[in-house]
Amino acid sequence: MLSTRFPTEPALSPNCRDSLSSTSQNPGDVVYDPFMGRGTTLVEVALLGRAPFGCAINTLSQCLMDPRLDIPILDSVAECLKALTLAQETLCPEDLPTFYHPGTLREICNLRQYCIEREAKGQLDPVDQWIRMVALNRLIGYSPGFFLVYSLLSNQVVSVQSQRKITEKRQQVLPRRFVLDLILKKSKCLLGSGEAAFCDGVRAVGDRAIILTQLAHVALEISDGSVALVVTSPPFLDVVDYAMDNWLRCWFLGIDAREVTVTVPHRLDRWEAAMTEVFRELYRVLRPCGFVAFEVGEVRRGEIELETSVLRCGYGAGLAPGVVMFNDQAFTKTSNCWGIDNNVKGTNTNRNVVSNKPE
Repeated sequence: MLSTRFPTEPALSPNCRDSLSSTSQNPGDVVYDPFMGRGTTLVEVALLGRAPFGCAINTLSQCLMDPRLDIPILDSVAECLKALTLAQETLCPEDLPTFYHPGTLREICNLRQYCIEREAKGQLDPVDQWIRMVALNRLIGYSPGFFLVYSLLSNQVVSVQSQRKITEKRQQVLPRRFVLDLILKKSKCLLGSGEAAFCDGVRAVGDRAIILTQLAHVALEISDGSVALVVTSPPFLDVVDYAMDNWLRCWFLGIDAREVTVTVPHRLDRWEAAMTEVFRELYRVLRPCGFVAFEVGEVRRGEIELETSVLRCGYGAGLAPGVVMFNDQAFTKTSNCWGIDNNVKGTNTNRNVVSNKPE
């Protein structure tokens, strides 16, 4: 039972009930994720024929998202890869041999330089962007399809010191990976003939997409009342160091991860203040009877239940509180890597707070 109480408990109007039932049934509607991260939600939105709008503070998010909305032809990708030469000697960071075979690292550094130079000259085309996106996603991961030696996590990179300990403990031999071969293999998987219909569907809505690199509380590029549905998951207080978890990908892009200003307040009152600002902006961009699905979790051993805060923030911004859906299950979560049992520490449940903009 939630402890939050509101002056009124508004029931959905008939029009809003109709809007809720049809929210996922209207091709072309705008779906917005103001904390889009790697863009998984927006890819699904595009695959469903909806217009994807997104926002994130790190340029990395846009680099991962844009090529998946402006999808190139596989033959063009293969032709570009065939023309690239990555064998020349180049300067590489001293610490990265902890992660990569020297030959693989040389290829990574050459591809990085190619992308940075093309972007600086304004020559980075959709094919280049696609190749860069696939390379970013191959940097981290420990199966033979990735560039990396075995590490701890599949979607975040550990520190150099931690990786050195892992390598020494497992007595790992750094595997030789061929960067262009792996990028082509993954591109064939994503762009092959079996995926053509999906690619065509995404291209059809991709030209309507708006992808912003900025803080989420002001999104002036998005018109008033233009969004049908908001689906998002914000930073859970200071639980995750989002910038440094992506330091390797940021390095590949030429970004200093420490300079990325991610909203991760340490105190709950400051978190609520920041989220209330975001909710006010969501209220502006939502159409009447538009909905917000805001996913959070319990933090600090369950002492803080962020869904209660989300209800307060949304209500304070003018949204009508709806329902809170809990997902509580036995599962294997990332913290197992540090020897933490499920349902002991970290975020063990997901709480999806659904609210709507009144008529």
